[in-house]
Amino acid sequence: MQDQTKPEVVLFPGITELAHDAARRFETIAREAIASQGRFTVALSGGNTPRSIHNSLAAEAATSQVDWSKVYIFFGDDRCVPPTSPESNYGMAWDTLLSKVPIPPENVYRMLGEDNPEQAAEIYSTQLKTFFGLAQAGGPSPENFPRFDLIFLGMGPDGHTASLFPGTAALQERSKPVTANFVPKLNVNRLTLTAPSINRAANIVFLVAGADKAPALHQVLEGEYQPQIYPSQLIRPSQGKLVFLVDQAAAADLKK
Repeated sequence: MQDQTKPEVVLFPGITELAHDAARRFETIAREAIASQGRFTVALSGGNTPRSIHNSLAAEAATSQVDWSKVYIFFGDDRCVPPTSPESNYGMAWDTLLSKVPIPPENVYRMLGEDNPEQAAEIYSTQLKTFFGLAQAGGPSPENFPRFDLIFLGMGPDGHTASLFPGTAALQERSKPVTANFVPKLNVNRLTLTAPSINRAANIVFLVAGADKAPALHQVLEGEYQPQIYPSQLIRPSQGKLVFLVDQAAAADLKK
C-alpha cells in the first residue's frame, strides 16, 4: 500500500478462529463506542466469513455486554435484489444475526436492492447524511462522508471489496457516500459504499479466508499499488485503524 503505514495483519489457523476474533472485535469496539458517544455504528459485509461472525455474535447475545438498543446497523454493499432473495446481504444478516439479537428494527438501515439502483443509492446516501449530520449537498471533503465506528469488509479472489470491482466506475467516485455500480463481468448492478466513505471509518476490518484469495491478497498487501486492478488497495484510512484478519490458506502467498 503505497505511501501508507502498513495495515495490521493477523493470521488464524482457519475461518472458525478468524470469526471468533472478529466477533470479539465487534463487541469490544461496540462497548467502547457506546461508553464514549452513546451509540455504535457498524457496516456489515456479505459472504461466508461474515456469516460465521454473525453466528458467533448471535450465540453470545444473551451474555454479551453489548447494549443492542444502541447499535446501529448499516451495510457496506448489497446486490440489487429483494431482501428475501438468498443473494441479499441484508437477508443473510437478518437470518444469521438481526433476527436473533435484541436490536430495534429502526436501528437497521438496509440498502433497497429491489428499487432502481440509482434511486436506491441516492436514498441510502440521504439516510447516511441525515443520520451522521452531513452536508446534504455532499462533495469531496472528508467531512461529507460518514464516520462509522466499524466497517467489516470481505475481499474477492479478484481483489474487489464491498462492490468496488476492478475497472468499474465506482472506483472513481469521490463525492457520493453511496453509488450504484454496474459490474460488466457479472452483468449486474450493485449498491456500494464508496472508497471515501469506507476510509473515514474509525476501524476497518478485512475478513479474508480461503486459498482462492491468496494471489490477490499478496498483490493487495505486498504488490505494486494498482487500485484499478485490485480495488482493495483503495482502502487506506487516514484517521482510522486498518486490520486484515486472514486464515492460513489465504496467507499462503504472503512473505513469511
